[in-house]
Amino acid sequence: MLYSPRELAQRIDHTLLKPDAPEAAVRQLCGEARTHGFISVCILPCWVSVAQAELEDSGVRVGTVVGFPLGANATAVKGFEAEEAMRDGADELDMVLNISAVKSAAWQAVEADIAAVVAIAEAGGAEVKAILECAYLTEAEKRHAAEIVAGSGAAFVKTSTGFGPGGATVDDVRLLREVAHGRCGVKAAGGIRDLKTALAMLDAGATRLGTSAGLAILQEAASLSTPPSERP
Repeated sequence: MLYSPRELAQRIDHTLLKPDAPEAAVRQLCGEARTHGFISVCILPCWVSVAQAELEDSGVRVGTVVGFPLGANATAVKGFEAEEAMRDGADELDMVLNISAVKSAAWQAVEADIAAVVAIAEAGGAEVKAILECAYLTEAEKRHAAEIVAGSGAAFVKTSTGFGPGGATVDDVRLLREVAHGRCGVKAAGGIRDLKTALAMLDAGATRLGTSAGLAILQEAASLSTPPSERP
């Protein structure tokens, strides 16, 4: 399926999670999101209040991360992170589930961890995207974890942090879509750097993309939608 640049932008979380990202880069990212109509930005927790001020009245949502990137924080700590982020103006929380608990088949702990953050987010009017970090998991673990996410009230189940051993794959997106079965969206993230990959993820069932290459992807889409006679 073909998408206009504006339609693509409404499926992309314009992302900057580099640990050395300065404030100026965050402000630039927000300006790009406002100009190009990205659905949201996803930035480090320390910059949420800056992004909220930059994007006020723009329609662009402010997203940040919780328990990132390892998912190993205590549930109470994740809850505190979520509360602080919402207090600063976050609309969306990309939380990493407890990967170690998944690998231990401690499914009650995994479920309680996600449920606690979802409850806090709902009380504050924010949405949760629960990150599985699929590259660490077997297919059975992905399915079980995705089922927990889909039943938790989270808005999205997400493939990856972008900091793990692998990013989004078409097969993982298809699996998460199958398990979610419309109960939540599917966010693909990690390694999405060009239009071909972005479209493959969307065709596989992703409803949101996380990428730091959003501008390049929109530029590719614009070049394809522009008649040859009008191209520079």
